[in-house]
Amino acid sequence: MSDSSFIFTQDGTRIHVKDWGPRDGQPVVFSHGWPLSADAFEDQMLFLARHGFRVIAHDRRGHGRSSQPRGGNDMDHFADDLAAVVAALDLRQAVHVGHSTGGGEVARYIGRHGVSRVARAVLIGAVTPIMARTEWNPQGVPMTVFDEIRAGVQANRSQFYKNLTIPFFGFNRPGVTLNEGLRDAFWAQGMQGSLLSQYECVKAFSETDQREDLRRMTIPTLVLHGDDDQIVPIETTGKAAVALLPQGTLRVIAGGDHGMCVTRKDQINAELLGWLKD
Repeated sequence: MSDSSFIFTQDGTRIHVKDWGPRDGQPVVFSHGWPLSADAFEDQMLFLARHGFRVIAHDRRGHGRSSQPRGGNDMDHFADDLAAVVAALDLRQAVHVGHSTGGGEVARYIGRHGVSRVARAVLIGAVTPIMARTEWNPQGVPMTVFDEIRAGVQANRSQFYKNLTIPFFGFNRPGVTLNEGLRDAFWAQGMQGSLLSQYECVKAFSETDQREDLRRMTIPTLVLHGDDDQIVPIETTGKAAVALLPQGTLRVIAGGDHGMCVTRKDQINAELLGWLKD
C-alpha cells in the first residue's frame, strides 16, 4: 500500500519515499547511512535523474520523515522495509546503492529476498561484513567505541551529531576547509529521526554478521571505499567485503572520507554513472 510519497509496511510502519526521474528509466534505489535520511543522497539522485535514471530513496524506519515505531530497529526489518518499497513501486532490474548502514541494509535485503529484482549493487563506505571486533574479526572496532556512541546519543545527541561531522567529513585533516553548511545539514537530518530508533540502530550497524548476505549477492557489486574513512575502516569492511562477494569490484577512493558522497560528489557521481553504463 502507498499514498503518494509514503509506503506502508506489513507492521504498519510508514516509510517516506522520494521518487524522481523518468518512470521508464532504470531504477536506482538508495539506502542511506546512520543517523541520516534519504536527503543524504540528493546529489546523486539529481545527477542520475538528469541522466535518465529513475531514482528512489527512502527514510529508514525511525529516521527522517518515516514513522517512529517502538521496535524493528534491526537489519532484518530494514531489509524487509526496503523490500516493501521495491514491491509497492514494482521495481525491476534495479541497481541498489547503500552507504554505511545502508550498505548493510542492501546486503541483508538481497540475503533475505534474493536478486530476482536486482541488476547490480553498489556498497559505499559500507559496514559489511561487520564493524565490531569479534573472534572471527579480531581487527574490528572495539565494542567500547559503540558504547561511547550510544552514550553520546543518549546524553546529548544534538551536540554529538555536530561533533560527529568533523571525522565524518574529514574536517580534521590538514588542508580541509570546514563547511558549516554540511555540518548543519547532517545535524538537521539526524535530529529529524527518533532517538529510540537511532540508539537501537547502533547495535544493528555494528554487530550484524553479514558474511552470508555478501555471499548471496550474486549480481555484479561495486565496493567504493575511501582510504581515509575514519568512521568505517576500509581494511575490515570494504576490503573484507569484496573478498566475500561473488562478483565484487573494489575501487579505493584515495583520501576519501566517510561522507564522500557529499565532499567528493562529482567523483562519486562519475563512478556511479560509469558502473550503471558498464
